[in-house]
Amino acid sequence: MSSKKRPENQSKPKAVKSSAAQRPKKRYGQHFLVSKRVIRDIVERLEPFQGLLEIGPGLGALTGPLSDKHQLTALEIDPSVMGALSLAAPKARVLVQDALTADISGLLEELPAPVGIVSNMPYNITGPLLDRILNCRLQIEIAVLMMQKEVAAKIMAEVGSRARGALSVVMQASFQISKVCDVPPGSFRPPPKVDSTVLQLVPSTSFADDSVVRIVKAGFRNPRKSLVNNLTALYSREEASDRVARAGLSPTVRPHQVSWSEWQALAR
Repeated sequence: MSSKKRPENQSKPKAVKSSAAQRPKKRYGQHFLVSKRVIRDIVERLEPFQGLLEIGPGLGALTGPLSDKHQLTALEIDPSVMGALSLAAPKARVLVQDALTADISGLLEELPAPVGIVSNMPYNITGPLLDRILNCRLQIEIAVLMMQKEVAAKIMAEVGSRARGALSVVMQASFQISKVCDVPPGSFRPPPKVDSTVLQLVPSTSFADDSVVRIVKAGFRNPRKSLVNNLTALYSREEASDRVARAGLSPTVRPHQVSWSEWQALAR
């Protein structure tokens, strides 16, 4: 047995991780969080909230400390980690369910307010999970989400940034967004090949309704093209040009240059 000490910024879940059943599974995109710093940063953001829904608890690095202080329900797709979770977080209610098909709205209703969502989101389902969280935004007070750093950068991209896309517009219209921390690959076992970022999302009073979302998605169909060209997916070129003009925009404007109020004007 090695005599090397565990790095100070890493922690090991209470459950033993040596069995084959607890090895990370590629099909689930599993990367188990082990950084004490990151765990502390996330737990602190959720301190004021009574009920929590955790998506993808893994071996319970977050589930344990969070369920000690909050009423927590966790959704885990991999039944082989249930033994580890029962040791790491005996107070948590853990359900073996796929977060993409589970009744998230119903589960949130069962939790005491104020309610939050927390997730170390698998990279391969980040987009669909964000859509599900967006759809239940009126039921929560906060979401603290870990995702690929590149996706976080797109979500936070400001008007004029080439990184800005439909995701940026819709998420910024629906949430007040702030960065909690960056997370290097060494914070996980096994380390992913990319950096991660934790974002805090607080629902805002505004919201991108279906008519605006439809035109935003069409507007970013090809980000390198002009907004008018992209909107021909919905309208004739004449009507697309007219909408852009009536919104007070240049006929050559690119979608990443359009502000939220201008997207609303386009939809009207």
